[in-house]
Amino acid sequence: MNLAHPLAPEWLSPRTDTADLEAALLPRDAVRNDEGELTLGGVSVSALAAEYGTPLYVISEAEFRTRAREFREAFAAAFAADDSGVGAEVDVYYAGKAFLSTHAARWAAEEGLCVDTASGGELAIALAAGVAPSRIGLHGNNKSEAEIRRALEAGVGRIIADSLDEIDRISQIAQGLGVEAPVMLRLTPGVHASTHEYIATAHEDQKFGLSLTPAVDYQRSDHDDAANPYLGSPAWMAVERALDAPGINLLGLHCHIGSQIFEAAGFEVAAGKLISFLGQLQQAHQVVLPELDLGGGHGIAYTEADTPRAPREIAEALAAAVRTACAEHGIGIPRLSIEPGRAIVGPAGVTLYSVGVQKDVVVEDGVTRRYIAVDGGMSDNARTVLYDADYSAVVASRQITGEHLLSRIVGKHCESGDIVVRNVYLPAAVRRGDLLAVPATGAYCHSLSSNYNYLTRPAVVAVAQGESRVLIRRETEEQMLSRDTGYAP
Repeated sequence: MNLAHPLAPEWLSPRTDTADLEAALLPRDAVRNDEGELTLGGVSVSALAAEYGTPLYVISEAEFRTRAREFREAFAAAFAADDSGVGAEVDVYYAGKAFLSTHAARWAAEEGLCVDTASGGELAIALAAGVAPSRIGLHGNNKSEAEIRRALEAGVGRIIADSLDEIDRISQIAQGLGVEAPVMLRLTPGVHASTHEYIATAHEDQKFGLSLTPAVDYQRSDHDDAANPYLGSPAWMAVERALDAPGINLLGLHCHIGSQIFEAAGFEVAAGKLISFLGQLQQAHQVVLPELDLGGGHGIAYTEADTPRAPREIAEALAAAVRTACAEHGIGIPRLSIEPGRAIVGPAGVTLYSVGVQKDVVVEDGVTRRYIAVDGGMSDNARTVLYDADYSAVVASRQITGEHLLSRIVGKHCESGDIVVRNVYLPAAVRRGDLLAVPATGAYCHSLSSNYNYLTRPAVVAVAQGESRVLIRRETEEQMLSRDTGYAP
């Protein structure tokens, strides 16, 4: 137990300043100026708050670009041909669901990345940004006919099919348009990744993908290959259906085991299972699928307890696993792709809040916790209430050292679960009007934002080289209320 405060979790260190926390969690271009105020991309937080208001999402363009480049270069190096000439090409898809705007899509494309979309709206953003359609993928477990049609008409590089039904619908739409649909099949490898239940996506009991496990009522015939464990599985049936379906060009297989994962083992097991599947397919049908996508889900640091792996470490471990599995099953290394989203934009983002009401609440046996309310909350960061996510925070508008108290940062919504940061040590001298910075909020905060309690959604601002610009405008009250047919401004 952390003796500094009986309510503090064991991982939370007592402190008298936050310099170490800022170095570990903030974008690399975040520094304190001579007055002790935090600057992001060369712009002071007070200037950002004065111009754009709070709450405010701030994204470091340099951090986004650097992290995108690091993933691309690390995977290219890890899968480059070895001394025996064995290697593979790798495509890095930026997972737009984490955060997407036309600017972010352009940044990704300019750094040599493709863009992965998960809806018609995300596809529209990527196309509007000028991303080459051939470098766009379309995901989704329940794509509408309109979304599939838009993707095919635009000429996207791949559609990731999620069900047997979807294979049939893609085939029908492609035939109607007189085109061939480039298709990947999303398989469920049965890997139980170490992450929150709601963001684990490769175990059997969930909505995504096609299982590798044979159906319970499948009866093997005397002609079946006894060595093939995938016969009778939805995944095997999907491959056979896609190979026979007119209008479909089956490119390969896809999997995604979850999000915010730090360990390498889950990714390596998933890669091994899909490569085993490819080997069985090649043996049974003499078909060599040219591509394999191993998804994303690599964790980032939200708190001092998180120890994310560097892109180079991720790439080298995965390359070693893929090379070994391909050699074991006697197949060549397919063209690889990965889909980092959070790992690129998450650490690039910081949310600024203004401090309001403070309360010292006696929790138990005279033990007190300080509650600090800010001008946002679960409408601009839903991850704490959705996933029990932990965050950190620092006072950004001035530098305060000395006594720090265990605090809980809460929002202004009518919910007791409206918590932004569950446990953090903040200076006892925090006062109304101070600016707080919550690091690592670039991913899934804006994407999951809402108008709960009729709060307007914050602006998203990019900073770079001492300048700022709006990526997504702050929503006005009139814009928010315009959907109400009885509202008259």
